[in-house]
Amino acid sequence: MIVPSCKPGSVIAISVALMLSLAPLPQAYSADLVPSGNRNAQQPDIPGTSKRRTQATKSTFVQKYQKIRDLIVEDSKLRGKIRSVSDQYKIDPIHIVGALVGEHTYNVDAYDHLQTYYIKAVSYAGERFRFEHGGESVVDFVKRPEFAACDEDSGSVRLWTCRENIWETTFRDKKVSGTSYPDNRFGAVFFQPFFAGQTFGLGQLNPLTALTHTDRVNKVSRLRKLNAGNASEVYKAIMEPDSTLAYMAAVIAQAIDDYRDIAGYDISKNPGLTATLYNVGNSLGRAEVLAAENQTRKKRGQKPKLPVENYYGWLVNEHEDELRDIIKR
Repeated sequence: MIVPSCKPGSVIAISVALMLSLAPLPQAYSADLVPSGNRNAQQPDIPGTSKRRTQATKSTFVQKYQKIRDLIVEDSKLRGKIRSVSDQYKIDPIHIVGALVGEHTYNVDAYDHLQTYYIKAVSYAGERFRFEHGGESVVDFVKRPEFAACDEDSGSVRLWTCRENIWETTFRDKKVSGTSYPDNRFGAVFFQPFFAGQTFGLGQLNPLTALTHTDRVNKVSRLRKLNAGNASEVYKAIMEPDSTLAYMAAVIAQAIDDYRDIAGYDISKNPGLTATLYNVGNSLGRAEVLAAENQTRKKRGQKPKLPVENYYGWLVNEHEDELRDIIKR
């Protein structure tokens, strides 16, 4: 899952929306169904980092798409797991397939078989490391008074979203109590001890994403809740194919819920939109920003703004028919 560094303006917009209310904003519109297909006639620009990563492997986006597509085609067990976990989380399996295709087309190359991920999961689980920055663990960091507004009883999504927001508004690129903090995302600073920007497993998840969605995975899949004090267990959860599919489903289900309950849009029939949100992250904050924007547009007599796919989601919608055929095999 690629979560690019946001431009300062977009960070402020999302942060302000979250600070105004961590409860859902009043819905300006009923949950209108967003139709399938792309709103953009042409694919939006692909980030330079993705282009450079692909060029470095002497591959192309077309070749990478074909590789992950063929992996899903050839692995009947994987297709079965995707259908099963989708049923558990009450989502269309096209959403998980779309996220897999997007990640392995624009982020990494698909591995030849799932066993690779099991082997890596075991090796990471055996390591002893922690989530920290500058010698301070994230567990201690979030005990600071600046995070007092983040309610630990509010659920993992709102808790970690709140903590990310506090990081953006109070710590990022600032000097606090004599310590200077990097101009980078919370997840990159505290949750990637190997190198910034690294994601793991079949679903290319990062540790902070897993922590954010651990409550839903615990409730639906009955997997043990993760905590930031046990980094190896977090890595194991996002590396093992069975559990990583559960976390992928949880992320997607949350995005569908957020856009329905907060922004007033049903995106469940548009896999390009769920893939986009899987790619950029923070569906709760983005839904709140869209809801606030559409409230303003309504007051001005303007039509509401629809959610729009990015380059990653555009590819998924472009190949939706082919990907649906694969799921049916």
